[in-house]
Amino acid sequence: MNGMHSAKNVERIETVVIGGGQAGLSTGYHLKRLGRPFVILESNARIGDTWRKRWDSLRLFTPARFDGLDGMPFPAPKHSFPTKDEMADFLDAYAMRFELPVRTGTRVDRVWREGEHYIAQAGDSRIEADNIVIAMASYQTARVPDFARKLAPEMMQLHSLDYRNLGQLRDGAVLVVGAGNSGAEIAVEAARGGRTTYFSGRVTGQVPFRIEGAAARFGLAPFVFRVVFHRVLTVDTPMGRSARRKMLTMGTPLIRTREQDLVAAGVTRVPRVTGVQNGMPLLADGRSLEVANVVWCTGFNLGLSFVDLPIFDETGEPRHERGIVAEQPGVFFVGQHFQYAMSSTMIHGVGRDAESIAKAIGARMSSTALEGQRSA
Repeated sequence: MNGMHSAKNVERIETVVIGGGQAGLSTGYHLKRLGRPFVILESNARIGDTWRKRWDSLRLFTPARFDGLDGMPFPAPKHSFPTKDEMADFLDAYAMRFELPVRTGTRVDRVWREGEHYIAQAGDSRIEADNIVIAMASYQTARVPDFARKLAPEMMQLHSLDYRNLGQLRDGAVLVVGAGNSGAEIAVEAARGGRTTYFSGRVTGQVPFRIEGAAARFGLAPFVFRVVFHRVLTVDTPMGRSARRKMLTMGTPLIRTREQDLVAAGVTRVPRVTGVQNGMPLLADGRSLEVANVVWCTGFNLGLSFVDLPIFDETGEPRHERGIVAEQPGVFFVGQHFQYAMSSTMIHGVGRDAESIAKAIGARMSSTALEGQRSA
């Protein structure tokens, strides 16, 4: 760690925003409106690459009318569901339109505190800042069970983070592990592609209507996305706090794909995968499945190991209240799962959290300036 201090390029910036996705760009938009100086550091070579790298057939779960960011609506028919590449290009255009200072290809290696300031180290560059905003979603690095390494070496294993299309898979049956939205969509895709497909995991509910149907277009979708997800299911309501606990431990309900879609596609539901037997996945009922491929849709790690600050609880989750880390003044989060509401990690919900954090930074810097004048 000591070597990290010997950076060649040292600069001073009021606020460093780590992450150039929708959370970071939204934060930048609101900081710029307040006239605060900042820089956004994005590890990918191009803004939007996090979306471009997802599986080929991925479309957003929300219609375009809910997919714009503050100051810029999404340029598509309001009832259409944008592709992941269209979302990527939108983010790129958003950054250009508002001239947000994004440095691409800049991966932050470490963040730590020195005195009253924070240091962000990225390769040979060292940035000293009053504020650090970690604007990254909770979906950073793939998480797979430890026993995955015991599966037969010839078996194709992919995490949803690395899955692109069926062409990556070996001939033979497919087991999709994890019953969230990614797992359900990939399982249906595999089955419709002619693969014998097994699906393991517990579905934790589903949106009670077809998001692409007429009823959704004319009332249900706005009510669910703008009212239920955005205003009812928040940390300020008993219902929201209960939903947050369930979602953080059990996953999110299915949004586009429904249980009957799995049945209609010919997907076979199987019990939970508990281990490995003779190189094959072992199910909770004692059976082993003869498959050639496993797609792990088993979630993600936060990817915050670069944050060298005492702000994490015993489970590894950052301690914060609506994105504000009280024990480390000047450290903030945007884009965390259920940061304030169920909509916090959705395109239409991230702007509210970003605006709140930008205002908190503005208030903090104004207070610091006032204290400096008094002491002078």
